[in-house]
Amino acid sequence: MAQPTTHNLVERLKAHDATAVEDLSSSYGSKIYQLAFRYLRNREDAEEVAQDVLLKVYQKIDAFRGDAALSSWIYRITFNAAMSRLREFKQNLPNAPEKAADDDTGQALRREVADWSPLADEDMLRGEMRQALVRALKDMPVLYRAPVILRDVQGLTTEEASAVLHVKEQTLKSRLHRGRLMLREQLTDFSGGLSLH
Repeated sequence: MAQPTTHNLVERLKAHDATAVEDLSSSYGSKIYQLAFRYLRNREDAEEVAQDVLLKVYQKIDAFRGDAALSSWIYRITFNAAMSRLREFKQNLPNAPEKAADDDTGQALRREVADWSPLADEDMLRGEMRQALVRALKDMPVLYRAPVILRDVQGLTTEEASAVLHVKEQTLKSRLHRGRLMLREQLTDFSGGLSLH
């Protein structure tokens, strides 16, 4: 059977088509698992996260606006779920462990630390985020775009930026605030914590 197109899959998920869940799982399940495992370094946790992510994608598909690729949206959900699982694990660690648990051989069990080296998926998401940022800046009215570029991209102080634009500092701050709100609204799909650098 041919792979369903992304648009077709999204439409079927939104229509609560039961076969769409199978297609979602076959198309993205192993990728979700691999990404979760890369962060968690534990098969059972990665499998649970993968199942949770597939369920969340199905339940929250109406929140997918299509501004970014479906895969990017799914990977952000996976990243957030894996980080949440790591936080839970860290919170449940005793402050002063008396003794590590033993396995059947008497060896102390150790949970492997997550590998935080950059992932190809993160590079892809970062690239998509940059493209979305450029598009959002281009679509923004120049009245708000200029303060955002001068302050947040070029790093000018409020005083310097207001001098360049020939406006009062308070006016610049107001426009900058409004511009940042516009950007935040346009970039909500990237709220999973990835940075540009």
